[in-house]
Amino acid sequence: MNLLYDWIRNENVQAWAELTNHLAVVDRTDEFYEAEDLLEELHEPGMEPELDTVAVWDANRLVGYAQLRVGHQLREGLSRVSITGGVHLDYRRQGVGTRLMDIMESRARQKSAQLHPGAPAAVDMWGNTPGHGAGALAEARGYAPARFFQDMTVKAEGFRKSVTDLWVNDSLAVFPYSPEWAEEIRLLDNEAFADHWGSTPKTAEEWEAMTSARTFRAECSRILVEEQPGGLRPTVLSYVLSSEWVPNKLYVARVGTARGSRGRGYAGWLMSDVIAAALADGFTEVGLSVDAQSPTGAVSVYERLGFSVTRTGTMYRKVILQAAETSCPSLGPM
Repeated sequence: MNLLYDWIRNENVQAWAELTNHLAVVDRTDEFYEAEDLLEELHEPGMEPELDTVAVWDANRLVGYAQLRVGHQLREGLSRVSITGGVHLDYRRQGVGTRLMDIMESRARQKSAQLHPGAPAAVDMWGNTPGHGAGALAEARGYAPARFFQDMTVKAEGFRKSVTDLWVNDSLAVFPYSPEWAEEIRLLDNEAFADHWGSTPKTAEEWEAMTSARTFRAECSRILVEEQPGGLRPTVLSYVLSSEWVPNKLYVARVGTARGSRGRGYAGWLMSDVIAAALADGFTEVGLSVDAQSPTGAVSVYERLGFSVTRTGTMYRKVILQAAETSCPSLGPM
C-alpha cells in the first residue's frame, strides 16, 4: 500500500469534509462539517497547517488526517496539547493511525517547546466511545483515560422550561450576543472555566475567530447582565453561546456564570430561553457536550431542562517531555 503523507492545504478541504463526514457516520459521533468550516479551522489563530496538520492520501483519495492545537497559556504548569483526527474505515489496522500519532506527538514536543520552554506537555487524544479503536491506540501508546464526556440533546417533547424567576430583580436584563460585549464575555469565560478540566484561557484573537465563525449563531445566544448605578456599564453575569454545525440542530458551545453568581439559576434560565427560542424558530433539537465530572454541576442543570445522554466519550491523556529535536518526522510515502 503506497500512501502519501502530506499537510492539509486550502484545496484539500472538500476531501477533508468528505472524510470527516464519513467518520461521523461510521463512528457515530454526529460531528458533520462543511468544507467552509474546515477552511476556517485551517487558518484559526496559532494554526500552522504545514506543521500542525497531516493528510494521508491513497492516490487522489484522502483516507486519514490529524491536526494539533497547543494552548497559548500554561495550565497547572503544563502545556496543553490536543490531537484530533481519524482514519477511513477501509484503512484501519494497517499502521496509519500509528504513523499519524508519531508525527503529531513529535510536533507536540516541538511546538510546546517553542511556546512554553521547559514545560512538560499534557497531550489529550479523543477516544470516542468505549472500545473504539482510537482508545485502543491511545492506551497502546501510554495514554490513560483522563475524563469522560457526555453528548446530550433535548427535543420539543422532552423540554422542561426553567421555573427560575429572574425578574424578581429588575436590575437584570437579557440580550442576544453582540460584539460590543465580546471582551467582557471572553474574560468571564476565562474566569468561569479556570476550574474546568483541560481548559486554557482564550486570547482575544481566538475569541474573535470563534464568534465570527460561519457556524456561530449570535441570535441564538444569550447574555445576562446586571445594570449598575450611576450610568456605569452593566456587568455580565452569565452567558450561553450557540452554533449550528448541522442544519436545524442547535449546538450550545459555551455556558458560563461568574463565580460570585453561581447557584442562582442564571445558566439554567438562559439555557431555557435559548432552547425555547430555538424550538420556536424551527430547530428540531438542541445539543451540547459536557464534562461528566463538571465542578459546577452542569449535568444536573441540563437534566432538569430535559436533556438526555445520546453518547459518551473518553479523553485520553499522556504527559510528555519536550524533545531535543528541532524538526518533526518528514512526510512522504509510507
